[in-house]
Amino acid sequence: MFPDRLAEIIETRVRRPGLVAEAAAARRRAPSVVGPEGRLVIVAADHPARGSLGAGRERLAMADRADLLERLCVALDRPGVDGVLGTADVLEDLLLLGALDGKIVIGSMNRGGLAGTVFEIDDRFTGYDAPAIERMGFDGGKMLLRIDPDDPATAATMQACAQAVSGLAERRLMAMVEPFISHRTDGRVFNDLAPEAMIRALSIASGLGTTSAYTWLKVPVVEDMEQVMAASTLPALLLGGEVADDPELTFAGWQKALRLPNVMGLVAGRSLLYPADGDVAAAVDTAVSLL
Repeated sequence: MFPDRLAEIIETRVRRPGLVAEAAAARRRAPSVVGPEGRLVIVAADHPARGSLGAGRERLAMADRADLLERLCVALDRPGVDGVLGTADVLEDLLLLGALDGKIVIGSMNRGGLAGTVFEIDDRFTGYDAPAIERMGFDGGKMLLRIDPDDPATAATMQACAQAVSGLAERRLMAMVEPFISHRTDGRVFNDLAPEAMIRALSIASGLGTTSAYTWLKVPVVEDMEQVMAASTLPALLLGGEVADDPELTFAGWQKALRLPNVMGLVAGRSLLYPADGDVAAAVDTAVSLL
């Protein structure tokens, strides 16, 4: 049935593009941004807009939009999944599929730091802005902040993130900040996952904007998570990262980190949508069970 539904999306985009806004206005929103149990499981699907299409050993895993949408629909239909994070193209496809009713929806804001480019740290806001997120009836916006001490483009990205935090807070919308200390090695950008680097990144991100009242952090599972998370009182969600060869090790790391008082749930994409065994529903159910 899914190819037929995809054909309907294409037909709508060609002949009746105004239905996107109508679907957003008619969508039943989630009653709370924190979920019924005060915990969150969010499925992330904003990777393609940054040119990051790989998952596990497959370099173009996320390049097939129909396949991605079908995996997202499976994940969003599982019990305990609260919502989705994505760029406008993906979220609007899901709107037209009717997959976002009752879900928390987070719009991805800065996707301009394309993977593998010389301007990767200059992560400009090429996606959602705060007014658009409010207009669409979504629940918040997510931004990536990579801080490279040797790249002057960091300053502009940091300023743009601060403005986005303030703009979302003015509208009482969640600002989800994903911070890293980053370095370029042999022309490629790598995130420093050492505990001290993550502590520094979280400390910087926590102070962005005119208020932190609506700011959440999106953080990887690293060593000494208790010490890392003690750097801020802001609520945090664990990010999924790359598809691991040993998913049990990933799940164990999540489970341990979820015991910390300000870790409120998960934002995972490729690790749930493209598990090594191909069973999206089972991977999602396992992640939900950790909470």
